[in-house]
Amino acid sequence: MAEDAGSMQRLAAVGGVEITDIDLSQDLTPAVKRHILNLFAAHPILVFRNQNLNNEQQYHFTLNFGEIEDQHVGRHQDSIKYGAVHTVSNLDEDGNPSGALPERGNYFWHSDKSYHDIPSLLTMLYAVQLPPTGGPTQFANTERAYAALPETTKRRIDGLRAVHSWESSRTKSGSAPATEAQIRERPPVDHPVARVHPVRGTKALYMGNHASHIVGMKLEEGQALLAELEAHATSEPFVYAHKWTQGDLVLWDNRCLLHRALTNYDMDQHARVLHRTVVRGTVPA
Repeated sequence: MAEDAGSMQRLAAVGGVEITDIDLSQDLTPAVKRHILNLFAAHPILVFRNQNLNNEQQYHFTLNFGEIEDQHVGRHQDSIKYGAVHTVSNLDEDGNPSGALPERGNYFWHSDKSYHDIPSLLTMLYAVQLPPTGGPTQFANTERAYAALPETTKRRIDGLRAVHSWESSRTKSGSAPATEAQIRERPPVDHPVARVHPVRGTKALYMGNHASHIVGMKLEEGQALLAELEAHATSEPFVYAHKWTQGDLVLWDNRCLLHRALTNYDMDQHARVLHRTVVRGTVPA
């Protein structure tokens, strides 16, 4: 392990690691940066405990992984200088906890920005304010799920492409309908149902709530296949539930993970606030 690179503990199911004793508010030494990037190349989720970050510090740590996305459809950005660091919460427009939010997509299995022609590489969440209990984030490893598929299913989905749509995703999640401007901003795109991880060369299922149907397949048949694959990928053997503690920073690989937040807490009484940054990826192959 690199000097001053902290200690690690492996996470079940998703193949991730928990890292302690690294202060992400400070500039990383070259050795520690290499160590973290190597960990991310080998593990789809990294958990850093006991952090104390402002927006600027989270922004600069995120830059170690690539270009930060600064356009988020329907998202609130918290500042001009570090607007790419934005808030994910259950707070209403008046800043009060609420269970009746117009944005519901976080509570359905998805891969961030899969409705983009160039989807996200990784997402990073930093815990700012948490409910006393509940409100975990679940992660499903679609790389391991693909590997566990029967060979007949692998052959069936080989070459298939699914349509991913911001408009459809909002309808499926019961969120506020997409506006005409949002639909123009993010028209539907299609991606491989099984995409190749550009680092490891392995395949992972690529679907979730943003995926609406399969190109060239009857609508109902394609929707049924996507639902079947999602049910398989999000079954217990492939899922890790992260129980947040104050100061956690979690980053994950959108190329081989689905995720969702759970609402198993009193949303109208307790705030759940996390700061989010997203790194631009590459066209899925």
